Amino acid sequence: MKNNNIISSILFGLLFTGCSKGLDLVPKDTISDGTFWKTSIDFKLATNNLYLSLQGFNTDDAQSDIAYNVANPVSNGTWQTTENDNNWNSPYVYIRRCNNILAKASSSSIAADLKQSVAEAKFFRAYNYWRLFELYGGVPLITDVLDIVDQGLYTAKATREETADFIIKDLTEAAIDLSEKKSLSSADIGRITRGAANSLKARVALFQGSWQKNRGAANSSKYLEIAIKAADDVINSSQYALYTAKGKQSYRYLFIEDGDNASETIIDRRYQTNISTQGFPFTIITGSLLPTKKLADLYLCTDGLPVTSSPLFAGYNTPVSEFQNRDPRMAMTFIIPGTPVAQYLYPAPEPSWPFYPQRNPNTGYTTYKFISEDVFFNTISSSGSGVYEFDFHLLRYAEILLIYAEASFEKNGNISDADLNKSINLIRARVGLPNLTNVFVGTNGLNMRDEIRRERTTELALEGFRRDDLRRWKTAETELPQAVKGIKIVGTGWTNPVVINGANRNPYAGAIWQTKTDANGFIISESNTDRKFDAARDYLWFIPTKEILLNPKLEQNPGW
Repeated sequence: MKNNNIISSILFGLLFTGCSKGLDLVPKDTISDGTFWKTSIDFKLATNNLYLSLQGFNTDDAQSDIAYNVANPVSNGTWQTTENDNNWNSPYVYIRRCNNILAKASSSSIAADLKQSVAEAKFFRAYNYWRLFELYGGVPLITDVLDIVDQGLYTAKATREETADFIIKDLTEAAIDLSEKKSLSSADIGRITRGAANSLKARVALFQGSWQKNRGAANSSKYLEIAIKAADDVINSSQYALYTAKGKQSYRYLFIEDGDNASETIIDRRYQTNISTQGFPFTIITGSLLPTKKLADLYLCTDGLPVTSSPLFAGYNTPVSEFQNRDPRMAMTFIIPGTPVAQYLYPAPEPSWPFYPQRNPNTGYTTYKFISEDVFFNTISSSGSGVYEFDFHLLRYAEILLIYAEASFEKNGNISDADLNKSINLIRARVGLPNLTNVFVGTNGLNMRDEIRRERTTELALEGFRRDDLRRWKTAETELPQAVKGIKIVGTGWTNPVVINGANRNPYAGAIWQTKTDANGFIISESNTDRKFDAARDYLWFIPTKEILLNPKLEQNPGW
């Protein structure tokens, strides 16, 4: 059983993160702000609360082009402003708590003993500003514990560069006093480490550097260099390695119970029964994160070539043909139709189809990634759907290798085979794909940038990165207005019966589905006429309108 002292201490820590301005009486019979903040344990308990801000499993890829459930207003461009938005409110709640810890530590008589807590507070302040920055761009930067009457509440937005620099500075300072992963005690496994700070710095710097480069800004190289250096620091630390304990199936098992505390994990949202649990396997099997044809077509064939040029590609004419001779990660992310799969309420493996069991068939593809094999939890009735305890990998070592490769290419306009071997080819080796080399790209008429981006998308598929990647690459205006498509059902084996419990459960032979296709027979889940992307507006999230009313200095993002 994994140790989750962090989670079990959060409730206690919640009591001590508020501001006590104006307090002049100390209760004699309870713990209060006036009697807290005396020992390093007090500060550690307070920082435990900050771990609640780590985001867990999400269906954000359904806001892009590689996943679908039903029509999504963010994905299809029909979204509108709202008065409030937790994407804005929640990070600022935690930023205030971080500022409070930092203020208390700076005036403490034991400041020298509080380096770890201060470093964690700086990390989480950076992390929550990152949550804001990735959506809104520049935001108000608040570093004090403000009261309702403080004028600092009415602060104008910082620029993109100022916001990125602030986040990077906090992470740089945090890394100095954070422990390395391998030096953590068993009681502290899961705490934020030096590698976590450097890894988040690499993510933020790549985001900003590529955003700036793809919009012609002159300062992109500065951030790309920071990303390269931060990623290189993580690589050279020898604290992390790709998870390979399950051999050829390691990629799949990384995302379920076997992957907890794995060598690849850098930042996890941790779960444990009776303390903090999650139910995302249930979300997955009911079809809330269905892969699309766009994602399916991105997976290479086993010769390292795309489906558009590989002689190994077997086509779409049977329900399983497109899965043949493909990147093994495809069959560990998608369920090959008819494959027996253990899943929620079906602890004994049951043949799985796009429409069975209890599944939304909108794209005809089904998700295998994140599906637990735990017999106990899969046996529990639907009333206990939120009981799984395996962790969600918020930031893992494979992402660092991808950041290193992409930032190196974008900064220099090329990437050496040595740097490919240091990064992407390690990821490919885990699943047995051939190396990516400059000669291979040139000989086969490929584009290195496209292949680096392909590798990122397939490795991180359904983990919530795609829409942000399209935004920073400035390709969202091209990709998102396209129709969302699924499997080919016209003139294929999908017109044949699929008999389950004595009845044909295959809906795709019916006219309602056969006419819901493009000219080549692929399901149209959402047509291009129903999708749009306003390049003058949709690259940034709207600021909640109530915040604009409360703060006259806070300007709305363009186009909203």
